[in-house]
Amino acid sequence: MTELRLEGVSKQYGTDAGGTTALAGIDLTVRDGEFFTLVGPSGCGKTTTLRTIAGFEEPTDGTVSFDGTPMTGVAPEKRDVGVVFQSYGLFPHMTVAENVGYGLRFRDPPEGTTVDERVAALLELVDLERMGERNPDQLSGGQQQRVALARALAPEPDLLLLDEPMSALDARLRESLRRQLTQIQSTLGVTTVYITHDQQEALAISDRVAVMSNGRIEQVATPQEIYREPSTRFVAEFVGENNVFDGTVRTRDGDRAHVDVDGTTFELAGPSLPADGQQTSFCVRPTALTRGVEQNQLSVTLETCEFRGEHVRAYGRWNGTAVVLQLDTVPEGEAVSVGFEPAAAHVVTSQ
Repeated sequence: MTELRLEGVSKQYGTDAGGTTALAGIDLTVRDGEFFTLVGPSGCGKTTTLRTIAGFEEPTDGTVSFDGTPMTGVAPEKRDVGVVFQSYGLFPHMTVAENVGYGLRFRDPPEGTTVDERVAALLELVDLERMGERNPDQLSGGQQQRVALARALAPEPDLLLLDEPMSALDARLRESLRRQLTQIQSTLGVTTVYITHDQQEALAISDRVAVMSNGRIEQVATPQEIYREPSTRFVAEFVGENNVFDGTVRTRDGDRAHVDVDGTTFELAGPSLPADGQQTSFCVRPTALTRGVEQNQLSVTLETCEFRGEHVRAYGRWNGTAVVLQLDTVPEGEAVSVGFEPAAAHVVTSQ
């Protein structure tokens, strides 16, 4: 397979003062055989990054390399890349089997197989082995998505690029298909770059995740690290719900710090705490703000409660700061007292 590397990749649209910077110095390495996801809000540069990797866009600055070979000037059809877009783009006048085999008109199938054998193997891989003679309009959205995936995989690409391929599907089908996608990727071992705005999807399917904002990469890490140890305020607030507090360190002693937030002192514990007198921001997940914890108490004035089956999501304010809680039951009254363990807080940069 292929190791993908982006070094100082920038993309500028327009040359005058009104120009737009879509990418601002992206540095990124996707390892051989890795399932790597780019996640971020609309307009953050995810799709521009993918199009630059595929060769549909040329970077204004920087280089894209496959296994150390620069791709500058290499046409998309010469890059050995399979792409699945948000709109599957199946050919309506071709059968499912003909759609899957389309790329093999221009490139031989993997050694030792015929075109028909390759198409049959891929249809079996995506659980469509009895649908080869159907037309695309006879398939569901999920089935069309799998046909598009099989078509991208047919020439045995070194790199697979997926641009929000499941965004048009309902939640239950998305969950089912993403499990199937990860199984297929694991079976084939193809280096994969997946684009999504869905944070939960990114955490569920990826070996590593890059969180993007305003054309830049905020953090690259495993899903567990992204969720538990966000490096910036943006990551903390974008990936899952979070509570972020701003304050000043009053005392610091080893792995303990006391932080003043609007006149209330909170104790934090961890290996990388700010020094005395520094301004700081720290986050606490809703699951860590619980009733019955005596340390770091907050009295939250409730505004809205949502019953979500296994738990209740409660939204309110503490000293004017928005707070979200995860509770076992709907709280009684207009306020609820919660606390958090010092080690449950995580310091983030303010950017």
